Amino acid sequence: MTLPKISIIIVTYNAASTLQACLDSIYRQKYAAIEIVVIDGESTDGTIDIIKQNAGSLGYWVSEKDAGIYDAMNKGLKHATGQWIYFLGADDILFDGFSDLAIELKDKKLIYYSRVMTLGGPTIPANAYDFAKYGLCHQAMIYPREVFEGREFDTRYPISADYAFNMALFNSGQFRFVFKDHLVANFNQTGVSSTSIDKVFEQDRSALVKKHFGSKIWLRFLFWRFKKGLKKKR
Repeated sequence: MTLPKISIIIVTYNAASTLQACLDSIYRQKYAAIEIVVIDGESTDGTIDIIKQNAGSLGYWVSEKDAGIYDAMNKGLKHATGQWIYFLGADDILFDGFSDLAIELKDKKLIYYSRVMTLGGPTIPANAYDFAKYGLCHQAMIYPREVFEGREFDTRYPISADYAFNMALFNSGQFRFVFKDHLVANFNQTGVSSTSIDKVFEQDRSALVKKHFGSKIWLRFLFWRFKKGLKKKR
């Protein structure tokens, strides 16, 4: 049986200290049908040397200026040839559970997600309300290629475009999120998405919750955010 190809898209910028370990964790996977796409933003720290050393194992790579993380991810989508799409940070590590999840990919109307390791421990599956509040790490999800037909990440959100993207998918009626209990990756929480706030997204966040999750969850979200604001003031 021919395995469906998974394109793993890695966006890099000055990631020389972590990129090789990231790539090695992909090479160790027992799931063989993996294509690696690396989009580099003109690194200056030796990242390009590492990419060149691994070029024979990459499906595609380029180093050129971009307009940020999600612009680079959108570029990666244009060069990915897999039936399934996965995004991995250059400072993240894949676990064996990634291959276990990959073997379960069957329905192209499903977005499969699993657990990732964070500083607080493994993530847990999200219900609609938790999804509206927190979203899901993109390292937890493998998307069917069809998700990106006519869709891309909104580069107005420099840090949280994947959050906004998944919110729109959650109740799209076209795709459904399905949890599979595997530990797929270690999510390194020292990157920009964990250490900075996407101010543009935060301005739009409440409206996006209402639009994609309805008034009931939106009101719960507003109350949660209000309580969270009170705690910060204490």
